[in-house]
Amino acid sequence: MLSRCSHVMLASLLVLCVVLVGCAKRPATTQAAAPAPTGAAATTPGATPAAAQPSGGGGTTSGGGTPSGGTTATPAPTATPSPRPAPSEFAAVADLKDIHFDFDKYDIRPSDAKTLDGNAGWLKSNPNHLVLIEGHCDERGTNEYNLALGERRAKSTMNYLVSQGVQASRITIISYGEERPTCSQKTEECWAKNRRAHFLVKPR
Repeated sequence: MLSRCSHVMLASLLVLCVVLVGCAKRPATTQAAAPAPTGAAATTPGATPAAAQPSGGGGTTSGGGTPSGGTTATPAPTATPSPRPAPSEFAAVADLKDIHFDFDKYDIRPSDAKTLDGNAGWLKSNPNHLVLIEGHCDERGTNEYNLALGERRAKSTMNYLVSQGVQASRITIISYGEERPTCSQKTEECWAKNRRAHFLVKPR
């Protein structure tokens, strides 16, 4: 009986040991499993960015909203350089004189400043007229470069007139680059005539 009891005791002790060992192993496995995800998370920093991406994605979404906003923004700039006015809307006036520029320059020369003073006087005396300032270049340089240069010439001309008291809201500028020369000979004298700002007006 004693030996049977001792066998039963031993058996139950062995079962308890197995259970305890099994329980001990499970936490270890859990701990081992925990590092793995951590390592995976470390390996998945992409996942962290992915988590960050949602906010970034939110940014992307707002970015996506921005694209539509950006699309809205894109048309806005497109609207800013207003379409070229129809030539029939504006007409030349003898009182408004052209000014000219040095090669590859868009600053107002002293002699041309006097011409602009006269133009400003006429515009202030005729407040019911809008003015279109055309910027022109000679044929040297690329089309893109000359269009940009022509715009700078028109802008610097507009800025001068505004400084003399002409309302900016009355002025529209446009660049034709090298598209509309007044002289077609390939000489310096001819090119100098083409580097100009030209004035057209129309009633409001």
